[in-house]
Amino acid sequence: MEKVQVKINAGICGFVTVVEAQSSDGQMVHLKIVSPCETIRKLNDSISEVDAFNEIGQGFNGAIYQVVQKTIIGCCSGCVVPSGIYKVMQVAAQLALPALATIEFLKKEEINP
Repeated sequence: MEKVQVKINAGICGFVTVVEAQSSDGQMVHLKIVSPCETIRKLNDSISEVDAFNEIGQGFNGAIYQVVQKTIIGCCSGCVVPSGIYKVMQVAAQLALPALATIEFLKKEEINP
């Protein structure tokens, strides 16, 4: 599998993170996380390689989210970067197809009563 990269715009903080994932066997995925955010950079040291099958089987109890729970606390708990890391891992292991994922806040006039 070739390298898969995602660019994640975290939101109001303004940080943009790039995550690169690569798997040669469809199971073990090498991750590289580049971010101006000090907290997100800490994730790179702890989750440089994951077993995609284990991550899928364990879900929120897998290695990625276990490290995230210990590293990202406080107001940053709503950060979308961990979901992006998980998604790029799935695509690199050919366990998901690449597709745009977004969160959009509706304007007041767009909200259904």
